[in-house]
Amino acid sequence: MMRGSVRKIRGNAIALLVSVFLALSALLAQQPSAPPPRPKLVVVIVVDQMRADYVDRLRDRWRGGLRRLVDQGAWLRNAAYPYAATETCPAHATISTGVFPATHGIVDNVWWDRQISARVPCTEDSTARRVGLDRAAASGDSAVRLKAPSFAGQLRAAVPGSRVVTMSLKARSAIMLAGPRADAVLWQDEATGEWLTSSAYGAEIPSFARQFIRANPLAADFSKQWDLAAPPASYNGGRSVLGEAPPPGWTTSFPHALSAGERSPGSAFVRRWRASPFADAYLGRLAAAAVDEMKLGSGRGVDFLGISFSATDYVGHAFGPDSREIEDDLLVLDQTIGALLEKLDRAVGAGQYVVALTGDHGVAPVPEQAQQQGRDAGRVDPRSIVARVEYALARRLGRERHVAQALGSNLYFETGLASRLDADPNLWRDVQQAVLAEPGVERLLRRAIPSSSARADALTRALELDLFPDRSGDVWISLKANWIFSARTLLGWAGGTTHGAARDYDQRVPVILFGSGIKPGRYTRSATPADIAPTLASICGIPVARTDGRILAEALAPKQSQPAGRPQVGSVQ
Repeated sequence: MMRGSVRKIRGNAIALLVSVFLALSALLAQQPSAPPPRPKLVVVIVVDQMRADYVDRLRDRWRGGLRRLVDQGAWLRNAAYPYAATETCPAHATISTGVFPATHGIVDNVWWDRQISARVPCTEDSTARRVGLDRAAASGDSAVRLKAPSFAGQLRAAVPGSRVVTMSLKARSAIMLAGPRADAVLWQDEATGEWLTSSAYGAEIPSFARQFIRANPLAADFSKQWDLAAPPASYNGGRSVLGEAPPPGWTTSFPHALSAGERSPGSAFVRRWRASPFADAYLGRLAAAAVDEMKLGSGRGVDFLGISFSATDYVGHAFGPDSREIEDDLLVLDQTIGALLEKLDRAVGAGQYVVALTGDHGVAPVPEQAQQQGRDAGRVDPRSIVARVEYALARRLGRERHVAQALGSNLYFETGLASRLDADPNLWRDVQQAVLAEPGVERLLRRAIPSSSARADALTRALELDLFPDRSGDVWISLKANWIFSARTLLGWAGGTTHGAARDYDQRVPVILFGSGIKPGRYTRSATPADIAPTLASICGIPVARTDGRILAEALAPKQSQPAGRPQVGSVQ
């Protein structure tokens, strides 16, 4: 009898323990998940003019940082800019803010200001001054024209102690990555090679940069030459050099001497240096100096380091996407980024920082090379289009000037003409017929009020995403595939190639995430560089302004369970 009672008591106790265990398990399962610990440093790397297909073409030959990012990071293989203005300034603003040009307002590198009848560079700021090592120049630059908050700025505001440092050869790249407030923003004067900042970011060049620049003058590279980094037989590019346009002093063949036989460094040397791997290697070392001297990733906040490597853009414009030069430049950039990642491993700690890498746009093939391959390709001189439009309108409106400016694919009309085209369909028909008569032109579209129709074609939707009424042109000229805008000189067409079209070769770029909070893998869901800002905000646990991009949840590491009673860090809006 006693044994039966004992067994019954034991059974009830076990059942009670099981019930308590299940209840606790259910309670713990209902607790909100905590994000992984914040990274100590956020690094955004932009490779100017890096097409998506470069990763497929070269990843097996990379051995450094680019290979590490691809192999150990999250590679978004189907990423592209969905808008039409595939230029440097709009893209860096999109990466920085997570919204498209229709919202952030940076519609091009330069646009036409209708009120003052003048070209306006995207970073021009008359209230600021350019600051060099020893002087302040008259004209200034800042992010005053950016109409949306940058991720870096929001990080700096949300996490006390966070610092923002950005750098590039180009002002528009460094400034747009930073936004209106930063601790250090650096770029180079295109003609002299002098390193600059803006009074919007400080009264002088930051001390780490002053020390580095004085210890590493550009003139130290004057006697160097750019030669192939690998055996010539290993290169796929360079079988054709038709249409290439090397910087003055260079030919289309390696090696490329930076001095080009000149006795002393001048503006021509600076131009050659900027179109070589030596420029990106210099920038990589400058970034490493910032990490060392500013102790980035070692403070009480989450620091931000933005680097835009520009040499690929200069090389690509001159030699094209199928050249040995672009191939070799990316092989060397692989080593430059590798050295930077190793620096971050030592200074910050592997797994303690997160990296986002992307391109700001791609590039079209060199038209003469495309023709050689049997494709319909060519060059269009914008001045010829303007002449056609002026002639067509003169018959109805007189011979006064009708086109205020032609900038890339955009035509800006003189004041009042756009409304007259709205009122008189015959005038618009005349303009269309005139422009479509130019060889290489495929379509002509009015940049009017966006259409909400789901039936709008891809180009119309792309134009809507970069339409900012006070800044965008009145008309968008869409060229046929493999045709580009180019200038005709007395000696013939200017060579090289360019970008700026709503074509795959201009819109598709890599997006790769690596490090803290990232789940390595290859992902095929559609993505855009606008996804970078909200994804980094999610990893850092900070709220950000509304974005056009999405959080790349598929590329994020699983969240760890959060102890009961611990508050959430923050949410992405």
